[in-house]
Amino acid sequence: MIDIHCHILPGVDDGPQSMVAALEMMKHASNEGIRTIIATPHHNSKYSNARNTIFDRVDELNELIKKENIDLKILPGQEPRIYGDMAVGYEQSELLTLNNTHKYLFVELPSNHVPRYTKQLLFDLQLQGLQPIIVHPERNQEIIENPDVLYKLVESGASTQVTASSVTGHFGKKIQKFSLQLIEANQAHFIASDAHNLKGRTFLLREAYEKIEKEYGIDMVYLFQDNAEVLVEGKTIYRDIPVQVKRKKFLGIF
Repeated sequence: MIDIHCHILPGVDDGPQSMVAALEMMKHASNEGIRTIIATPHHNSKYSNARNTIFDRVDELNELIKKENIDLKILPGQEPRIYGDMAVGYEQSELLTLNNTHKYLFVELPSNHVPRYTKQLLFDLQLQGLQPIIVHPERNQEIIENPDVLYKLVESGASTQVTASSVTGHFGKKIQKFSLQLIEANQAHFIASDAHNLKGRTFLLREAYEKIEKEYGIDMVYLFQDNAEVLVEGKTIYRDIPVQVKRKKFLGIF
């Protein structure tokens, strides 16, 4: 398995705070069947992680992996919080695409709303040849309340990454249900762990794929896994035509 979203670099954000803790996470990931992890530290939130720092830390982890003989590889990435000049930030080499292929770029939205400039920004990024990926949209309060907000962004070319622990129900039944609705509506393109540690925010990638297989069959699992592989190579992922999430009424109330 490939995990395209993970806070595995030690001491750079709210992920592991020591090399020992990072090592334990890497061992756990390998035991779960994950063979490749893209390290995606936060950027432009309360943390700042420049490209060169990320490259150096990734090299350190891969050296440790060799020393400990772990069947795992770490690749460079970044999780930038959305801001109006992201296109400029990319041009100025501030932002790092996933595996540095100059193709796929994470975009993290605030947890409670979607900025009004989001659609234009994602369009501008696409004009630069980038594929923006909205991370964990299933946990954004505005999108939960009004799913058409995400539908319009996906319809305009953005991709999304749903978190494994959302699919498994570890963020609650409401978010689990909404995650499955996004999958059904062809508005989810990747499943990733967004792991930060081995306690409250661990991997659960295998468990998420088992849930998806139970609900939708093995072909849906293969779709997500193939997209992760294609992303690492910087090639074009599979996208189906998105449809709107159906909102069922109960006694006239959504």
